[in-house]
Amino acid sequence: MIIRDIKKEDNVKVKEIIQDSLKSLGLAIPGTAYFDPQLNDLHQYYTHLKHANYWVVELEGEVVGGIGIAPFNEHPKVCELQKLYLSTKAQGLGLGKKLMETALSFAATHYAKCYLETKHELKAACKLYEKFGFTLLDEPLSGSDHSAMDAWYLIDLN
Repeated sequence: MIIRDIKKEDNVKVKEIIQDSLKSLGLAIPGTAYFDPQLNDLHQYYTHLKHANYWVVELEGEVVGGIGIAPFNEHPKVCELQKLYLSTKAQGLGLGKKLMETALSFAATHYAKCYLETKHELKAACKLYEKFGFTLLDEPLSGSDHSAMDAWYLIDLN
């Protein structure tokens, strides 16, 4: 297993993993990451944002998932954990935990808090976030782009 920064040549595979995952969950709908315009070039998107990064995880030379950190709209010192997805063959191997550790370590060097949005029905994801100390919020932070989400989490990184 290798966790590394996304490269331009990873764009197609990461988009496929994200969209296939959302499709399998019945979430290929507006208001989810499925239609995010930056999905076509995540490498460029994260490379050109200040204090942002996207990491991919490889198993046996194949990209099987990823995670991102980016500044969150209108909220200084708050970042957003974005696009944590794993292909089905990579699930249940502890890779989500490793990606979370990588992303949150990076986030703590640049931000005071980290925010994320998900769906309550994604129980494994919610459990992972809570295990890392994220607290469930009653409503989204202002500036959210993903209107289909119904679970919002925040963690203090200090």
